[in-house]
Amino acid sequence: MFKELLNRLLEPASGPVGSDDARLALAALLVRIARSDHNYANAEADRIDRILQARYGLDIGGSILLREQAEAMEAEAPDTVRFTRAIKEAVAYEDRIGVIESLWQVVLADGHRDDSEDAILRLSANLLGVSDVDSAKARRRMEKAQ
Repeated sequence: MFKELLNRLLEPASGPVGSDDARLALAALLVRIARSDHNYANAEADRIDRILQARYGLDIGGSILLREQAEAMEAEAPDTVRFTRAIKEAVAYEDRIGVIESLWQVVLADGHRDDSEDAILRLSANLLGVSDVDSAKARRRMEKAQ
């Protein structure tokens, strides 16, 4: 299943990405940012589960299953571009700001911001077409919500 999705994301002339693919791509991007500091904390996994529950109306079991699938896919994916492209194709700009908010929630979940997390977040925002200003506003909103 993951190889098939990765192959679709890797194809240069692939067709539109389906909503299930975009959902898995978002979950994998959340996992990627959580793992980027080489300390994938329980607080980050829990935050990912809550984000997936809220965003997709999943119960806890469904969000854990989606996160586990995303963990496996993230481990196989060569780079972040594949995930962000799938999300960008399927999600309107306003909702992509929500994606950036979700990424900031994961970065802030363990109480420690790492340079590698910041770098992945900046790259992701850029690839999603979200401005630095909108990303900074999203970060401030998530810091206040902590």
